[in-house]
Amino acid sequence: MADLNYEGALETARQSEPIATNPGFKALAIAVDVSDRNSVDEMVDSAVKNFPRIDYLVNSAGIGVQKHLPIEDADLTEMDRFWQVNVLGTFNCIQAVTKVMKQQSVKKICSRSREREVGRGVILNLGSCNSYIATPNIVQYTTSKHAVIGLTKNAGMHLKTITISILRRLIKRIALENAAYGIRVNAICPGWVDTPMVDAAIAGNPNLPKMMKTVIPMSRIAQPDEIADVVMFMTCPRSSYVTGVGWLVDGGTTLQLPTY
Repeated sequence: MADLNYEGALETARQSEPIATNPGFKALAIAVDVSDRNSVDEMVDSAVKNFPRIDYLVNSAGIGVQKHLPIEDADLTEMDRFWQVNVLGTFNCIQAVTKVMKQQSVKKICSRSREREVGRGVILNLGSCNSYIATPNIVQYTTSKHAVIGLTKNAGMHLKTITISILRRLIKRIALENAAYGIRVNAICPGWVDTPMVDAAIAGNPNLPKMMKTVIPMSRIAQPDEIADVVMFMTCPRSSYVTGVGWLVDGGTTLQLPTY
């Protein structure tokens, strides 16, 4: 468990231990700033030293919008902050873990009556339904989440080639290049989830709860365990033939809206 908030990571690690079913389960808490490549490298080094391999990486670090403003009033400093955390932070983790996974042996499992290969590892990025739609007054968040889908689909491109026009392709490219090594790369794209980040967004926009009920066909936001269930599926052998996709988990929010 790695987080900028070390105490939060430590508490999550503690809570995971009583519910673990594997007798050899071990939870490690690590402090990390995903926007700092040295910090990311230290996180990966700690994982490698404490565990025999890295089977999956879930890139869930991210920040949300505190102030909803029209594009002409958007703060460039905040725009850069979103880029550093949501985009480059995701890229830093993908790059560091890919190096480790490529050196690992291909994992095999027993499936019904035969043994089958499930690859060297899985990388799962947390996008958003805003990876596919445009929402007014949150240009910094929407741009960064579109980029996460791009990172999921592309890999191996030089950073100088990364522009808005190709960010959507980046994750596909990462998945494409890593597929030959048995490394799957996908994204899940939730809508609103009952988390502190959404609480902060509501504090900045009191009209948000009413708007949520209007645009979500299921008339409610997701619970964290509903997203965790999809994370579990996308990182386990049951999805071993899935790579390069972004899975919308949004209660039907994007059904009524044009996606890009």
